[in-house]
Amino acid sequence: MSAEPIALRLDEPTGTKVFTVLGWFSAGMAIAALGLYLGNEIRLRYRFNHRTPYDFYANAGRQEPGEFGVGI
Repeated sequence: MSAEPIALRLDEPTGTKVFTVLGWFSAGMAIAALGLYLGNEIRLRYRFNHRTPYDFYANAGRQEPGEFGVGI
């Protein structure tokens, strides 16, 4: 070890790089979340607007169970 004192740089505070990395990471995560949300909304609207006539009658063949005592 040398006997010379360690000179601290006063122009850059300690931990600035950590906060910069955390800031960029959080901004990236926010952009990714917004992209996923908007992509899901666009997909749902596209799927809703492109239904076929068969989609309107998809449950036409289902038989619902009747209640007991009806039709005596």
